[in-house]
Amino acid sequence: MEAMTALIETDYIMTVKPSPTSPSSESSISRELSTAESVAPAYKTMEEFLKTIEKRAFVIAKISTSRHEDALDIVQETMFKMVEKYGSKPVLEWRPLFYRILNNKITDHYRRQAVRNKIFIWKSSDNDQSDDCFQSDIASSVERRSEEPDEMLMRQQRIERLAKGVQKLARRQREAFLLRSWECLSTRETAYAMGCTEGSVKTHYSRALEKLREQLAGYDYD
Repeated sequence: MEAMTALIETDYIMTVKPSPTSPSSESSISRELSTAESVAPAYKTMEEFLKTIEKRAFVIAKISTSRHEDALDIVQETMFKMVEKYGSKPVLEWRPLFYRILNNKITDHYRRQAVRNKIFIWKSSDNDQSDDCFQSDIASSVERRSEEPDEMLMRQQRIERLAKGVQKLARRQREAFLLRSWECLSTRETAYAMGCTEGSVKTHYSRALEKLREQLAGYDYD
């Protein structure tokens, strides 16, 4: 089975690169899903930093909330707090700080949603109905270039399958997976962003990979 050439894509293509340091037990999923190198600190200003990270942060927020409007609000609130509170921090600290704020905002969203759902039971159906829209958003944004129709269909099916698998993960597993595989944060950076220990990150990440392997078992990626 060859490694896939793309993961959950928005406005750009992310080339799959297997990690030479990944444990062998994680190699299959990691080759398919670990898609980006760590963002080098090429930016010098907060504005440049936010421009490099806003689209990727939106993907994480969208997967976590399944709602375009909520994801947009979360990213905007995160960016505002970065500018307001942490603009004077060293450049190398911006990225893990940003994802810690983002993770906290997503957690706050879940808490507010839980309260609303207890008061207004029918609200819980909104997120269920939005899942298909999210899959459509991902599929429609993939850059197809010169692919043949059959290749385009297979590519779309792979992306939809992966996106659904990620959405089915438990919240902490999904957080660990997205930060480690999608954003390629280190275990230490991920622990800081999630507000937990490195051991917990490793556990959540390992379980996420195991769940994805189970969900994708038997699916042809060749």
